[in-house]
Amino acid sequence: MGATDRGNGTEMTAELQMSRQVDPAAQAREENFPVGSVLLPRGLRPHVATFYAFARTADDIADAPDLTAPAKLERLDALEAALINGSDLPACAVADRLRRSLLATGVTDTHARDLLAAFRRDARQDRCRDIEQLRDYCRLSASPVGRYLLDLHGEDRRGHALSDPLCDALQIINHLQDCKEDFQRMNRVYLPLDWLQDSGTDESSLLAGRSSPALRAVLDRCLDLCDTLLEKSRPLPHSLKSARLGAEAAVIHALARRMARRLRNRDPLCQRTRLSKPSALLVSVLAAGRFALTRAFGSRA
Repeated sequence: MGATDRGNGTEMTAELQMSRQVDPAAQAREENFPVGSVLLPRGLRPHVATFYAFARTADDIADAPDLTAPAKLERLDALEAALINGSDLPACAVADRLRRSLLATGVTDTHARDLLAAFRRDARQDRCRDIEQLRDYCRLSASPVGRYLLDLHGEDRRGHALSDPLCDALQIINHLQDCKEDFQRMNRVYLPLDWLQDSGTDESSLLAGRSSPALRAVLDRCLDLCDTLLEKSRPLPHSLKSARLGAEAAVIHALARRMARRLRNRDPLCQRTRLSKPSALLVSVLAAGRFALTRAFGSRA
């Protein structure tokens, strides 16, 4: 399946090709949310960074515009082989580091493998037929991140029912922010095609200078779903045993709500929808402070 299962010639080709990957740390800085936040316990931050580096590397492979689908799948297979069996190939080092991290922390590799399944889907499929298909994609591409963090902190797995909707909302928000760029750069559309059709438009509307009323209706419909997911996940921070992880969840939830509101009032086709660093910092500090007060004094805070 992966590079460890192939003959020497193919193995060397895969190694040389995969070595062209973008630095995951540099890419991570472009994401909406901080990686390995200082809110998390110091001893766990390296493991979180290792997980995110793996996810970023796999995501870069799936998004690489100059690679064919078979080439992307070959590289993702090689990462999975290294994650399961280990590898001394430099190009698979990020997967081998995660394998060792998971062994050290006792966290299952299921979450990382689910991410790989999502990225394989990106390599094979560039449209979401309906909202069910988008939600299923989020189950593989977003939910595993929250599940990993909860498992790493030794939280009750019943908390996945609250972390899943938060992570899925974040994923959809990211899709909305990047809807035009994704279509232009990768010919990829995450907006449900049936919702576009119901609104009387199609994917070509993403290339316009600004959103048409029909496209705006689809964006708002997606944001309605995000609002529902965020409301469902609202109890997550105070349900967690770890105060530090709870504070992190509170900050991320607040950032997601702020970005969803921003997307309501701005057009992702022609306006900046991501928060500025000062705005994100202010939202984060306020959310962490509210969480700490409520944790200490209860509803009176």
